[in-house]
Amino acid sequence: MKALTDYEPAELAEALRRAGHKPSHAHRLLRRMYQRPHEFEIPAAQFGRGLTDWLAKNLRTRQSRIVRRTTAADGTVKVLVGFEGGGAAEAVLMPAYDGRRAAGCVSSQIGCAMGCDFCASAIGGLERNLSAGEIVEQFLWLRQLAWEMHRRLSTLVFMGMGEPMHNLDHVIAAIRRIAGPELGELGGRQITVSTVGIVPGIDALAEADLNVHLAVSLHAPDDDTRRQIIPAAKRYRVAEILDAVRRFQARTGRIPTIEYTLLAGVNDSDEQARLLATVLEGMRVHVNVIPYNPTGLGVGGRVYQRPTEHRTGSFVAILRSEGVAAHIRRPRGDDVNAACGQLRRQAAASAGAR
Repeated sequence: MKALTDYEPAELAEALRRAGHKPSHAHRLLRRMYQRPHEFEIPAAQFGRGLTDWLAKNLRTRQSRIVRRTTAADGTVKVLVGFEGGGAAEAVLMPAYDGRRAAGCVSSQIGCAMGCDFCASAIGGLERNLSAGEIVEQFLWLRQLAWEMHRRLSTLVFMGMGEPMHNLDHVIAAIRRIAGPELGELGGRQITVSTVGIVPGIDALAEADLNVHLAVSLHAPDDDTRRQIIPAAKRYRVAEILDAVRRFQARTGRIPTIEYTLLAGVNDSDEQARLLATVLEGMRVHVNVIPYNPTGLGVGGRVYQRPTEHRTGSFVAILRSEGVAAHIRRPRGDDVNAACGQLRRQAAASAGAR
């Protein structure tokens, strides 16, 4: 049985028409569901008994639930969202320090096929793609959590589990719904799609004209180092990825973000900082330098460490001295293992122990 979140307005209108109900109810139903996601019943007083009975028999109001929740000392809330279609994915709410806003992070897949050696999401590989409705429901859960904290969910990033470019049709459909008139809270400018560097996906995202931001998880300035920590990087060289980033910027006018996770002794040397500045020369990008959030064990069995504060500061200072806009993005939720994939692993381990 499909859920309301699976439908575009036009699709729901057609389904209602075929069932003998007014197609005009589609927008009202979706708007009500999106504006009151914590209410699971459609009131007959507003839509009529015939329509509500049909909805109860043919559609679910929700297809997910929160199966696990953790809250860090810094206020970061991480939830494991379980789906009726099977499996669970992680979503994170990160309160801003202004006391009013919050940023959300959603997953595009259950698991991940990219095999990044330092990422817990890759352990166990890819289970399946998430539907557009399942992605939208992660957003709705995060927005509800933000409301409970008297905050507004003001930005959304696709940086959770999975590679968005490998599920791009559903990601694009979800963005259109989240930024659509039924929700009306976020526009493309408040949404960022991250990728490990899937060149055709970057081009397709630009052509979709969603007005969203792009973030590329580069993590190394050279192909040899990148292949060691991102096996899937063998397909696209750093130069090819950055060419795609340039095309994205030329078409959209957006300033892309380069994500660079610092791994002690792997990609954090002064020489690598200078090389990164060289490959980015002439590009209008912003570099987020992210000290590694330890996950315990890498996919390949290698244990990675977070670099020292001094090493991190030196890396960023070199980038800035070379004219690259860069800042340190501090990990959030360290005390509750907020890195991608960790909560799902913990839940699986707990279930296996019972």
